[in-house]
Amino acid sequence: MKPVTFISADEAVQAVRPGDHIHLGSIASVPHLLVEALCRRAGELYNIHFHHFHTEGPAPYGDPAYEGVFFDQGFFVGANLRPSVNAGYADYLPAHLSESQAMYRSGALPCDVAMVQVSEPVDGMVSLGTSVDCSIAALEVARTRIGVVNPHVPFAYGDLIPLERFDSLVRDDRPLFTKDYVAPTPTDVHIGRLCSNLVPDGACLQMGIGSLPNAVCAQLSGHRHLGLHTEMFADGALELIRCGVIDGSCKKIDTGKVVASFLLGSQDVYDFIDRNPAVEMRDIAYTNNPWIIAQNPSVVSINSATEIDLTGQVCADSIGTRIYSGTGGQLDFVRGAKLSPGGKAVIALASRTAKGASKIVPVLKPGAGVVTPRSDVQWVVTEYGAVNLYGKSLQERARLLISIAHPDDREALDRAAFDRFGPAFAHRSL
Repeated sequence: MKPVTFISADEAVQAVRPGDHIHLGSIASVPHLLVEALCRRAGELYNIHFHHFHTEGPAPYGDPAYEGVFFDQGFFVGANLRPSVNAGYADYLPAHLSESQAMYRSGALPCDVAMVQVSEPVDGMVSLGTSVDCSIAALEVARTRIGVVNPHVPFAYGDLIPLERFDSLVRDDRPLFTKDYVAPTPTDVHIGRLCSNLVPDGACLQMGIGSLPNAVCAQLSGHRHLGLHTEMFADGALELIRCGVIDGSCKKIDTGKVVASFLLGSQDVYDFIDRNPAVEMRDIAYTNNPWIIAQNPSVVSINSATEIDLTGQVCADSIGTRIYSGTGGQLDFVRGAKLSPGGKAVIALASRTAKGASKIVPVLKPGAGVVTPRSDVQWVVTEYGAVNLYGKSLQERARLLISIAHPDDREALDRAAFDRFGPAFAHRSL
């Protein structure tokens, strides 16, 4: 093994050339030290493209001040880049998260430099910790690989990297970004209870982060022998693991293990995965592959939406033309859950927005992105009920969705369905 030599961030980023495409470690583990060093080189660089999952913390690569120097094209848009993306100073690269790695590996998306944070080495190997995602693929294909060794990055088992793979190494000791637990609202609690009714004992779960997934987790405390195979998890799921509800004993693959690709939560979550053999942090090519997901029985995927139309088209990445987040892994897990024996794919959303607009709509807003097509949608849950659209025609879907809309919105939705489907809709029963 070659001797380990550390250099400064400013020295490391000298390897970046004008026009390079850079992969950034993402979510809680962005290598901000390297980004800051690149900003100091801004006067001699131009047309640098950044690619990543969403990033926490400062995002100068989307700042108008660096127009012409940096251009961000993320697979997912977080709050730090949302204004820049919608103003045109940064961009969104639509992709199912399962395919982000394939874009690198196939060469469809260039990757000249990979910049990631890693754990302290163990027997010559390092972990990508809380953010494996598509970084494994980026490290495979990049011309230059820069690693930031940070003692706050947990050594998580799963897909590990030989330390000697890196062309240069830098040290940093700043803590990872954390996300506080979001307490469920009363509406979330109602939705969580209805979702939990769709989860049998022994099921394998996929959920995200936020108050709604936390509400679902809170309602699952009486369940037994659940598993977890997900792209990410946070504090709500951690509580179920600690109390023994999630034990993975019924999983057919990775039995007894929690499998994920990235995390965002409290420091408690990051500490939990450190040197924990019961957790595997894996390449997104593994966690989000529908055929791998489907190998576990009774997979229940629970994902959210910004709106859904009366035919079942699910928008989850935008509000009209305004990009809000990204495609993410929603369809990966919808399809994986439906292929799983006894599986269920659930779209859960409040019936109304915070401003009182219905999220169940006659048609999606102009420019809205369809993340889950109506041909893939299965269960839809609001605080007013749970309906299964699988095997239902357009008119049947409309009736079912209207039945779980906010009561004050049902008359207007009925009129819209009448206008769309004709007078017979008014008296045809389900």
